[in-house]
Amino acid sequence: MTTLLISHDSSLNHATPAGHPERADRYRAIKAVLEDEQFAMLAREEAPEVEPLAIARVHPMPYVDALRAAVPKSGNARIDADTTLSSGSWEPILRAAGGAVLAVDEVMMGDADNAFVAMRPPGHHAETATAMGFCFLNNAAIAARHAQVHYGAERVAIVDFDVHHGNGSQEIFWSDKTVMYCSTHEMPLYPGTGARTERGEHNNIVNAPLRSGSGGDEFREAMSAVIMPRLDEFKPDLVVVSAGFDAHERDPLASLRLVEADFAWATQQLLEAADRHSQGRLVSVLEGGYDLQGLSQSVAAHVKTLMRG
Repeated sequence: MTTLLISHDSSLNHATPAGHPERADRYRAIKAVLEDEQFAMLAREEAPEVEPLAIARVHPMPYVDALRAAVPKSGNARIDADTTLSSGSWEPILRAAGGAVLAVDEVMMGDADNAFVAMRPPGHHAETATAMGFCFLNNAAIAARHAQVHYGAERVAIVDFDVHHGNGSQEIFWSDKTVMYCSTHEMPLYPGTGARTERGEHNNIVNAPLRSGSGGDEFREAMSAVIMPRLDEFKPDLVVVSAGFDAHERDPLASLRLVEADFAWATQQLLEAADRHSQGRLVSVLEGGYDLQGLSQSVAAHVKTLMRG
């Protein structure tokens, strides 16, 4: 079995203001932990810049052009209260999306069994034409559309276990019966979406919100009772994971109490679903996770599970 790690050091160039949780040290922590000898068998590739056409399947080009124009020559340009661009941001934004596309290529062509894209900035809060929540391009959505257009995937499932609801992914696919978006997340919490009653035009949105203070038992119940049955009904041709690790008990931005074993368990459940329906094809893209120890240890558990270790 081959697990592919896709990354690029340009992730370090997306600079955020001092004290911002979505910072370059996140990438450093992940890179360091995945250099451990237990990951020696990982295949590794650098994330390329995404082609404009792949972006345009999700985001209108006037929005993309406006984002590009907002990149400052120095300092930070504020998009909203939480989301900023720096002079070095544009390349990692393109490579985070390009890494997701490359992951789909490698997995759909059978050159890798699954892949993890360790890039920042994250993507799941980015709506069709709105950057927010540290996100600019929706990498998971771009990956899903690429699989459909280039490989004939009739049904793609995006499963999001970030502690924050992926409002962008939900908005993009709200009226699309060919993509199922499933999410566990803390509620109430930013961005305020993700109620169970939000189901999409084709019942293709599956939200399983968790109360503040919920731990592994509640998370596993939500996955087992709500998300996995719907995933089995949908029978996706590809599973895309929005892998946020900010539901970890150490994370400063939320109040769930997951530990590394919970992320490993969820990863295993999704691998088994991919085995049942998608010939094992699974692509995981990094979303949140802001405590460096919790993030790095959770990523290690996630990737080790992807390696069937």
